[in-house]
Amino acid sequence: MNRRHFIKSSAAASLAFSAYTLPSISVAGKTRPYRTALIGAGWWGTNILREAIAAGESKIVAMCDVDQSQLAKSYAELEKLTSDKPKKYGDFRELLSKEKPEIVIVATPDHWHPLITIAAVQQGAHVYVEKPISHTIYEGRAMVKAARDADRVVQVGTHRRVSPHNVSGMEFLKSGKAGKIGMVRAFVHYGGGPGEVKPDSEAPKGLDWNMWCGPAPLRPYNAAIHPRGFRSFLDYANGQLGDWGIHWLDQILWWTEEKYPKKVFSTGGRAIRQDNTDAPDHQVATYEFEDFTVSWEHRLFAGNNAEKGENVGCYFYGTEGTFHMGWQKGWTFYPTDSKKQIIHQDPQLNQPDDQNIKQLWADFLASIKAKKRSVCDIEIGHRSTNMALLGMLSLKLGRSVIWDGEKEIIVNDPEANKLLSREYRGEWKYPTV
Repeated sequence: MNRRHFIKSSAAASLAFSAYTLPSISVAGKTRPYRTALIGAGWWGTNILREAIAAGESKIVAMCDVDQSQLAKSYAELEKLTSDKPKKYGDFRELLSKEKPEIVIVATPDHWHPLITIAAVQQGAHVYVEKPISHTIYEGRAMVKAARDADRVVQVGTHRRVSPHNVSGMEFLKSGKAGKIGMVRAFVHYGGGPGEVKPDSEAPKGLDWNMWCGPAPLRPYNAAIHPRGFRSFLDYANGQLGDWGIHWLDQILWWTEEKYPKKVFSTGGRAIRQDNTDAPDHQVATYEFEDFTVSWEHRLFAGNNAEKGENVGCYFYGTEGTFHMGWQKGWTFYPTDSKKQIIHQDPQLNQPDDQNIKQLWADFLASIKAKKRSVCDIEIGHRSTNMALLGMLSLKLGRSVIWDGEKEIIVNDPEANKLLSREYRGEWKYPTV
């Protein structure tokens, strides 16, 4: 296919799906902005805060982080955008008690998401919580229960559910244009090497390391963990599958009418990395559904020019062709019939970091006003997180598991079911499920 035909086909696809419009917000009748607080003032939390301010319906009343340097940096960014003067906190419990926010953004490391989200909804706030929602499956179940009991809107930060090209691509898939899909391959591949071992050290001044670890195991401070390295440490996150994997596994659950897999198997390990981290540097997971099979794979080494195209996304393999749902390059459909034209849709992403938080925040506000569940409701985020957590659980066990998604248990496997939760440390109590 020549370039002229590809561009022509791309333009046609853009027109075909231009009817999709993003959620809009009506401010008619609004008397005051929502009292909004940020808990977790790092890089991504600041991205979310920026969009909350831009939407014009929040008064930022408080910011919280156990790392005072991160808090100061985020506060400085906020001062460029608004005249609000939020109070600064190091303990989310004090913030919730004193400020009584109506909206709480939870953008902490993964192991803190459950307790903060549950405390916020019980205090009466609506919550925007980052993905993955939890570190273990039963934590996620408790979060869903808490949101329902409190009748609060809880939006999960899987913003690809509102990205224009993901929405149009999903419409394409659900229309049947790709035919019957029998297999989906999700993947994230990045280059890298063995890395290096960083020695433990004293925590930097202004960082409450004990509070940072919270309910998770307390280990010596290491600069490889914080800031931004925690996802590769299994005490606090679930590696690449728990981080990137949830986005693409969520796309698969969005496409199918099935809510969960029946059987999961994963293998992988650390073939290359020789640093402080303990998450797998490569992993393959398979998910057996009723009508199709999913494979996940990631690799954090061997970046190369042999594998052309985008290094992230999902390939949906159908009887009429192969559909690639990507990120920075949009989506592309490759028909089985070579006489038919390739169809392509470009992305519409926001900066910084090529995301669509703005659109997801708009849906969040609209859902609060309409008293309805949001597009990335906590239960949706729970199921997608479960996909990633089941893959990690199988990897730890070294064998496959049979999943009863309705009861949320692993069938006839007491050893595996122990991994659906974990012990909390110190004063912290595991949430009731």
